Amino acid sequence: MKNLLRLSLIFLTIQLNAQQILPEADRAKVVDEILDDRFNNLLPELMDASGIDMWVVISREYNEDPVLRTMLPSTWLNARRRTILVFYRNQSKNTIEKLAVARYNVGKNIKSAWNKEEEPNQWKRLIQLIKERNPNSIGLNFSKDHNIADGLDKTDYDAFMENLPKSMHSKVVSAEQLAVRWIETRTNREMIIFNQLVAVTHDIIAEAFSEKVITPGVTKTTDVVWWMRQKVTDMGLETWFHPTVDVQRTSNKNDANFYSFADKPDEMIIMPGDLLHCDFGITYLRLNTDCQELAYVLKPEEKEAPGYLVNALKDGNRVQDFLTNNMKKGRVGNEILLTALGEAKAVGLRPSIYTHPLGSYGHSAGTTIGMWDAQGGLRKDDADNWPLNYNTVYAIELNTTVTLPEWNKDIRIMLEEAGFYGEDGFRYVNGRQTELLLVPRVATHQGN
Repeated sequence: MKNLLRLSLIFLTIQLNAQQILPEADRAKVVDEILDDRFNNLLPELMDASGIDMWVVISREYNEDPVLRTMLPSTWLNARRRTILVFYRNQSKNTIEKLAVARYNVGKNIKSAWNKEEEPNQWKRLIQLIKERNPNSIGLNFSKDHNIADGLDKTDYDAFMENLPKSMHSKVVSAEQLAVRWIETRTNREMIIFNQLVAVTHDIIAEAFSEKVITPGVTKTTDVVWWMRQKVTDMGLETWFHPTVDVQRTSNKNDANFYSFADKPDEMIIMPGDLLHCDFGITYLRLNTDCQELAYVLKPEEKEAPGYLVNALKDGNRVQDFLTNNMKKGRVGNEILLTALGEAKAVGLRPSIYTHPLGSYGHSAGTTIGMWDAQGGLRKDDADNWPLNYNTVYAIELNTTVTLPEWNKDIRIMLEEAGFYGEDGFRYVNGRQTELLLVPRVATHQGN
């Protein structure tokens, strides 16, 4: 009876979390309030740190700069015509101007500074604004190494340079550092929301990996995937990538240990004794999650997962610890990666680490700590080898290979959790998996 009550409470918690998802109008208010804080408090700090006193962001409708997408108010789903944003920071006066060379105000924060009736040419009006302020530097979003900071298209770049006086060409610089810091940095309020979002992500996985969704011998891995997709849609949320569910088992020679990241397995019927793995993430209030967890399908005579799988998960947690203990401000991704891998291997683990920034985008901008196909580190001249900064979030994504004599094979413990790095160090945004989920949660069989 107690177990049934516990199961009921689990599903009640999931239902309550679903009810906490805000309606669209309330979401819009939160998005705009967060933008107000970021523009007025965060942006001046980032501009001062980057040494850029004017940032010009140019985009056209349906071809939006990734940075501009994060700056649009809640009621703007796209840029309109050609939208040009100008941010001017006067550090001596401690002011920041937020102007739009557009026909409309861009929300409440960015005021239109273009009257087409007075000056029909949009580019000329932009140049007037620049000349009036005479900035020391003009940051544009072009970057060789950071895709998210490379949103200025060639047509607009050419037009900008053609209209900018040649005497000011030397002031044009890449806004790469400013753009990456804008994308990667999280505010206090965003982190409160992030915690709730990761909790919802965990709850959906817990429900997916339960007897409510899975009937061993009947349910296929693809059934669970589409259940997750439908669950997210029913909650009024979105996924930013198609989830995956895969199986490792004693009798399957071609299991997830040997899957290429570019070649996912076909659907499989879920059976007792299977080790299940999912990769799943959702989007809400312009933030994204990315999570991988594991579940074990109980055999009829079992009430808990086998000890060798429990210990394998502990090895995965140990690799997580080696990684997160090496996350220190100013360290670049290669240094964190190679140190963590070396320490883990020194105690007999077989790790692979491919942690990426997480936040405004699922694969976001910031410190990349390894890639699944670059375990020796990124190129040393690659600007993606970015230093770790405070107030940033990462998908702590990795695996460790474990030999199971009981299965006469290797398995791979694949884990991924959202983690926050701040002035107090590293913490998981909403905890991490330290115990295998069990299917079913409550063994319904009777045994001696």
